[in-house]
Amino acid sequence: MPDLNAVAQALVTEGKGILAADESAPTIKKRFDSISIESTEANRRAYRELLFTAPGVGDFISGVILFDETLRQQAADGTPFAKVLEDLGVIPGIKVDAGAKPLAGAPGEKITEGLDGLRERLGEYYDLGARFTKWRAVITIGMGDGLPTPNCIDANAEALARYAAMSQEAGLVPIVEPEVLMDGDHTIERCSEITEATLHSVFRSLHRQGVVLEDMLLKPNMVISGASCPQQADVETVAAQTVRCLRRTVPAAVPGIVFLSGGQSNEKATAHLNAMNRPGAAVNPWQLSFSYGRALQEPPLTAWRGETANVEKAQGAFHHRARLNGAARSGTYRVAMENELVGVSPG
Repeated sequence: MPDLNAVAQALVTEGKGILAADESAPTIKKRFDSISIESTEANRRAYRELLFTAPGVGDFISGVILFDETLRQQAADGTPFAKVLEDLGVIPGIKVDAGAKPLAGAPGEKITEGLDGLRERLGEYYDLGARFTKWRAVITIGMGDGLPTPNCIDANAEALARYAAMSQEAGLVPIVEPEVLMDGDHTIERCSEITEATLHSVFRSLHRQGVVLEDMLLKPNMVISGASCPQQADVETVAAQTVRCLRRTVPAAVPGIVFLSGGQSNEKATAHLNAMNRPGAAVNPWQLSFSYGRALQEPPLTAWRGETANVEKAQGAFHHRARLNGAARSGTYRVAMENELVGVSPG
């Protein structure tokens, strides 16, 4: 049985974060539609290989969350992707939930499914090379209709906890992802209120299920204004509200918090993380890191456009974005760095 705490600590190594490359088939199709290429198995494999083999990827990326299909794929030379990442010092992980479905008797709310058969799948994923897992729950803040309900929050918290317990049993570090969506016109104060309630429920459930907090990571949303709120909180306010919420809810035993970007722009996701880690900020008991999907992938995807000739350019764009988020881990990111491309030697 692997040392789960060692894996969790490695995933939040200083200066590094996690690449979320676990888009489901419908989601990756949307990404590919944006650059006008077909979402075939071959194109998906080629795109993921582009990311995983980018020169210098291990400098700023500690782990990669894969989709089921991707964990079973191989690089062009026949090496399984899990082995490709492992050889670069990057830890392979796997998304294990089956997606959010309508919650029965609760209009407008969702519950994440996938617990049935999970124990068997976890064993298979471990054998395929995965060393950590991820499960996402989604919480919607309604526009004046009383959402979310306590039932929705508690049902998702219980599913997250059952998933986490089974992951640890299988020798895999669980990343627990309760996402309060930024969709809506709610204020940052409302987001803070719901995020706090959600995290309290999650950690109560984790305790009941016997989950070892030292052997897991939390992947929450940042506390931000709703996307259509007329008053958008500034970077410093987001950082302060987010840390305040986490200090009220997350036990010190958890090694790290790896934020999702949740629809934020690339620059905002980096700037918010940077503000939380700036020199002189209060010392927190957990590492504050990133587990970004679109906020890391949008630049390389746009540069690639499905063309082999663009692979090197796309890898450079990925390395650049990862480097900026790596700097945000220590609060040393500056907006001027957005235009500072640093060359990386191949290999």
